Amino acid sequence: MGVSVEFEGRDIISIKDFSREEIDYILKIAKTMEPLAKKGSDMLKGKILATLFFEPSTRTRLSFETAMQKLGGSTIGFAEAEIASVKKGENLADTVRTVENYADVIAVRHPLEGGSETCRRICKSTHN
Repeated sequence: MGVSVEFEGRDIISIKDFSREEIDYILKIAKTMEPLAKKGSDMLKGKILATLFFEPSTRTRLSFETAMQKLGGSTIGFAEAEIASVKKGENLADTVRTVENYADVIAVRHPLEGGSETCRRICKSTHN
């Protein structure tokens, strides 16, 4: 395909974060991984996905969690802000800074416009 693609360490907020060539590459790789959806794999054994869903989105959350588990990884997180520490006053920055110490990747769904971008900035500032 001739495209040099590096996703490790990148924060993906939107489809707009990818070039056309990167999208084509992802779709090509996804096609080769279809059999893993049926039989499973251990390629992500030892990796942890944190799902931080501050608003309801059952299908999206379950799709992320199922994919991670089918590839041998594990998941942590919450599906409702009411059961998270934000209910008792913890802010988004505190939650993200804490969770990024526990997980290899974080999937965020936040009701505020720009919530995911805020998470990206928090993580970047922690690692700089």
